[in-house]
Amino acid sequence: MKLISWNVNGLRACLKKGFLESFAALDADIFCLQETKLQPGQVELDLPGYHQYWYSAEKKGYSGTAVFSRPEPLSVSYGLGMEEHDHEGRLITLEFEPFYFVCCYTPNAQDGLRRIDYRMRWEDDLRAYLQSLDAKKPVVYCGDLNVAHEPIDLKNPGPNRGNAGFSDQERGKMTELLAAGFVDSFRRLYPDRTGAYSWWSYRFRARENNAGWRIDYFIVSERLAERIAAAAIHADVMGSDHCPVSLELDL
Repeated sequence: MKLISWNVNGLRACLKKGFLESFAALDADIFCLQETKLQPGQVELDLPGYHQYWYSAEKKGYSGTAVFSRPEPLSVSYGLGMEEHDHEGRLITLEFEPFYFVCCYTPNAQDGLRRIDYRMRWEDDLRAYLQSLDAKKPVVYCGDLNVAHEPIDLKNPGPNRGNAGFSDQERGKMTELLAAGFVDSFRRLYPDRTGAYSWWSYRFRARENNAGWRIDYFIVSERLAERIAAAAIHADVMGSDHCPVSLELDL
């Protein structure tokens, strides 16, 4: 089973930059998006063979997630079921027979870590949610998680230490999640691979120079780790400041 996650940084803009062609070429069984920046009805996609699930932020032009799935899920839920967290369209959970699939767009801590306290509450509540799912069946958790976990996960770790996405607090929460019985699928296969990034700033010709960050992930329950057949970062796919990441599971 092939799974794709992509922060499209505005789906309407990405559609003008070849999204549908990339979608077809990547040929996933489940394809999820973050940062759609859409309200209901603003875009209608003709994706034959896929069930579509959309979750919009209340604020226009902000955040938002979507999942397109060939297999029909047993159930679908939106958000964490917590008032504090469920206004920004950040989380969609699909239940399938073998696993739960969780598409996430993690809140950014923002410049000066203005939103770090909220981000820490989100991380704790999200981890508890994933553990509650994991108690029932394995979990595949993916998306733009807005953190480079280790220095190997960004081009310039020194100058970025303490900045949003590479603060000790955010990195610590990723460590806690992995310690709670989850595995970073890409690092499980490629523990030492450098230069593997999924996001590049639009400034300073960062993508051209591969001065990027790996902040898009597929995290799986430990007991799915042996089922990881492939994990990839599709840096050649354009259309956003992020590129798609993929996971193939041998089920």
